[in-house]
Amino acid sequence: MEILSTVELAGRDELSLAYTPGVARVCEAIAADPEMTRYYTWVPNTVAVVTDGTAVLGLGDIGPAAAMPVMEGKAVLFKQFGGVDAVPICLATTDTEEIIETVARLAPSFGGINLEDISAPRCFEIEERLKGMLDIPVFHDDQHGTAVVALAALTNALRLTGREMATTRVVIAGAGAAGVAVAKILLGAGVRDLAVTDRQGVLSSRRHDLTPVKAGLARLTADTFDRHGSLADVMAGADVYIGVSGGTVPEEVVATMADEAVIFGLANPNPEVHPDVARRHARVVATGRSDFPNQINNVLAFPGIFRGAFDVHASAITEGMKLAAASALADLVGADLSEDLIVPSPFDPRVGPAVSSAVAEAARRDAVARR
Repeated sequence: MEILSTVELAGRDELSLAYTPGVARVCEAIAADPEMTRYYTWVPNTVAVVTDGTAVLGLGDIGPAAAMPVMEGKAVLFKQFGGVDAVPICLATTDTEEIIETVARLAPSFGGINLEDISAPRCFEIEERLKGMLDIPVFHDDQHGTAVVALAALTNALRLTGREMATTRVVIAGAGAAGVAVAKILLGAGVRDLAVTDRQGVLSSRRHDLTPVKAGLARLTADTFDRHGSLADVMAGADVYIGVSGGTVPEEVVATMADEAVIFGLANPNPEVHPDVARRHARVVATGRSDFPNQINNVLAFPGIFRGAFDVHASAITEGMKLAAASALADLVGADLSEDLIVPSPFDPRVGPAVSSAVAEAARRDAVARR
């Protein structure tokens, strides 16, 4: 990574414009009207990629220094696929209050905040409180990027299998950052019969060991149809399995799913259900890996989401903007839809523009666009 000037500094005239004395005029304009920041600085096109290093890829709590390569990689993806400038910031604290305070103090330097690889359940509180404090987009990609692409993939999987969201039985294994977000976006898309599981079984109000986040999710999901018990209990007859938990689902449990099932094993590097096993029992199979068809990859979502938000100077990223991004991704597949192609390639040049356009339009509908 490097930082480059967008204008040439070839002589004294250019230098006096880019720095003193010319730069003082811009400072004075912004001091008189802070909104001018959006037109005369890089702020409205720049996102902070922030982590504390506690949940890095599948490596876990490896600390802020070791997290830097991932944050750098994320910044490169922002630029390559969304034309968005990004600065990786690795914080030497895991304290919720300190993270919130630090990000809030840094916020004037950025047009948006992308939270990354912060462990649950702290990530939920950090995101929600920063969203309430700041008037710029705050987005936890581990949650919402995964959720957007998973919804796009599921939309096309249901098209292939002739199902509707409202009548499809879904099981999500994993109640961390990604599992909670996937569950919420599926509910927003119209799924009604949904069970989320953790290591102790289905999140249900019958249980008395749930955190507040899990208890709230239980009321929205399994309680609706009184789903309870173990993963095996809710897998029997289920139409869709989405794994965001790690671990392994025994083949005998997979075999109890409905005909023409849909299986997304998204743990990396080892999917919860290996594709070879999944294909014996399901019509549509997806993973988080690039060496199998149907990779559920966040890079399909976050660059375009921020590009669209920045294009209209959005003050937030709404649920409507996420749903619009998922719909745009699903629609790009079009007539090429097949069991091995339910989401477009990250290298499809249409992806970024399609997502950003849909997100910008949704921002206007949701009244968070400022231009």
